[in-house]
Amino acid sequence: MEFRYLGSSGLKISEITYGNWLTHGSQVENDIATQCVHAALDVGITSFDTADAYANTQAESVLGAALTGQRRQSLEIFTKVYWPTGPKGHNDVGLSRKHIMESIDGSLTRLQTDYVDLYQAHRFDTETPLEETMQAFADIVRQGKALYIGVSEWTPAQLRAGHALSKELGFRLISSQPQYSMLWRVIEDEVVPTSRELGIGQIVWSPVAQGVLTGKYKPGQAPPAGSRATDLKGGADMISRFMNDDVLTRVQKLEPIAADLDLSMAQLAVAWVLQNDNVSAALVGASRPEQVRENVKAAGVRIPAESMRQIDEVLGDVVEHDSAMTSATAPQSRPA
Repeated sequence: MEFRYLGSSGLKISEITYGNWLTHGSQVENDIATQCVHAALDVGITSFDTADAYANTQAESVLGAALTGQRRQSLEIFTKVYWPTGPKGHNDVGLSRKHIMESIDGSLTRLQTDYVDLYQAHRFDTETPLEETMQAFADIVRQGKALYIGVSEWTPAQLRAGHALSKELGFRLISSQPQYSMLWRVIEDEVVPTSRELGIGQIVWSPVAQGVLTGKYKPGQAPPAGSRATDLKGGADMISRFMNDDVLTRVQKLEPIAADLDLSMAQLAVAWVLQNDNVSAALVGASRPEQVRENVKAAGVRIPAESMRQIDEVLGDVVEHDSAMTSATAPQSRPA
């Protein structure tokens, strides 16, 4: 495993970070989830990302139980706040002071820890004054319940405003968690340059494009039984944008490039996002321990410039570059 600084902070995290978004507490049994976490620890992963909304808080509980007995100081635990949780009442969502202060305590209880290393705004809240949100985060940092603060899927303007307020309040935003992959590059033109300027590092999710970049989805064929594309409760809507024959045909053409580098398709996809020097870590989930052991082999890989050029040539115009997609895919109002 290799480690990178998170933004311009002094915090080092494993460049492959384990995420339990769609699996723990919902798609796989708890014992399998625990095996996946232990496999991550065995291969040198020290950073673990979750959120209170995943499986309506159950993912945090599974992760907390799986990490029981580990030396806390040797781990970096991340979680998030914004999406509806609990009974999903009118204050069980968003970035109000009430929801943030209640949510951090719930997360710490479920994760069985006194603090999280990184607490992230899971989305931008258009209905709460940013000053209120940032003051709540500042208080949580001062209380020692979170060491660092980050965000997820914020626009460049939102990053600038949040960063400026954080400095005024005595802390700094150090991370951004956007979607990023060979097929989804919307952060490259604006979010990444802004983040570099502000000292913010990216912890990117879905580096294998919800599994599409593994090559398991074939053009002209039905998705494999049990795959994410067939799970209406587990991400089928998100993967649908890539499930067309043009995209799938081009993805199959990446296989020789991966083979030349002695990588699997998934390893190539994860290694590709790590070539971006503003990326601090790639989030990788798993439904089987073997997936963890395979994906971690992308750590430390340096893809030659010629191979990077070939990837761009193969994928061509199926790649999404439009920076406006960050705001277009964000909630315009609270979901509850």
